[in-house]
Amino acid sequence: MTSSDREFLHELLETPSPTGREMPGQRVWAKHIGQHADSVECDAYGSTWATLQGTSDQTVVLTAHADEIGWMIRHIQDDGFLRLERVGGSDFAAAQGRRLRFFGDKGEVPGIIGNTAVHLRRDELGKEKAPQIYDLWVDVGASSAAEVAEMGLRVGHWAVYTDGPAELANQRIISRALDNRIGGYIIAQALKRIAESGTKPAFTLICLNTVQEEIGGHGAIMATYALKPDVCVCLDVTHATDTPGIDPKRFGLVKLGGGPALSHGTANHPLVVDRLIATAAHRDIPVQHEASSRYTGTDTDKIFYQRGGIPSALVSLPLRCMHSVVETAHLDDIERIIDLLASFVLGLSAEDRFHQSL
Repeated sequence: MTSSDREFLHELLETPSPTGREMPGQRVWAKHIGQHADSVECDAYGSTWATLQGTSDQTVVLTAHADEIGWMIRHIQDDGFLRLERVGGSDFAAAQGRRLRFFGDKGEVPGIIGNTAVHLRRDELGKEKAPQIYDLWVDVGASSAAEVAEMGLRVGHWAVYTDGPAELANQRIISRALDNRIGGYIIAQALKRIAESGTKPAFTLICLNTVQEEIGGHGAIMATYALKPDVCVCLDVTHATDTPGIDPKRFGLVKLGGGPALSHGTANHPLVVDRLIATAAHRDIPVQHEASSRYTGTDTDKIFYQRGGIPSALVSLPLRCMHSVVETAHLDDIERIIDLLASFVLGLSAEDRFHQSL
């Protein structure tokens, strides 16, 4: 990863883009990828895509999602404390004592999710349970509801955690919003690599960064219905199950640093998956395998059945501590997925059709 690549990734991770308010991050992404694409566009709700023209009328989409989990003000008490609603799958069991950035009508307002001191909970030790969302209270420094209003905050304003990216030893990166801002980074880097390769792809490449994945994949439905791709590879994160307390007999085994994970079943078209496996073997890229059972839990579930069916597959980046402020990925896995996706696109020929035959 070059210094300019790292700068782009860190800016993308730092930029708050909770579900329903993704445009700040989309603008960062569009500015970067637009340097290498033929065009960049977005739809009514903010899903954004960059196009690199190919030599045929076939189209391949590489897609990730732009939104991150967050919080929303649900209620403002008379004494100035706030109560929260989740945006996406925010983990309220791990929320206490965390710093927040609220985005109100007068700009950014800092706050904290309260945590009653252990000294004051001493009689309850050993009996404590994880808090419910209605137990969480937020302090923004106000003493009344009127002071909250003076800060420009109201019910419905968004917040995200303050935690940004950092790097650990042995090629590990941590941050909030790696799910799935890292996917936007990867597909942008794949397009950049193809554009700089000097080889024009046979399929026109569209890199799509969708909105609202965390609440049901709505952006993917809207964008892929409009774009009508001939084949799609969806990129998201998956659970690395190599940490203490996770049973691979229940969840399968995916290792951080073990390479991209390929999903099998349901939305994943076997011909697209087979091509990805062959591409990985040709490039000496190690891969891991996951069974997706009835659904993948990603935008792939919403893409494959659009119109008459879009042959699709899911490639996943192993991630530890998902939906936390210390989501952890391996830089080698990131580089391997960029290589896999770029090689997959460049390996397509104008004659390729991912259709089953009798």
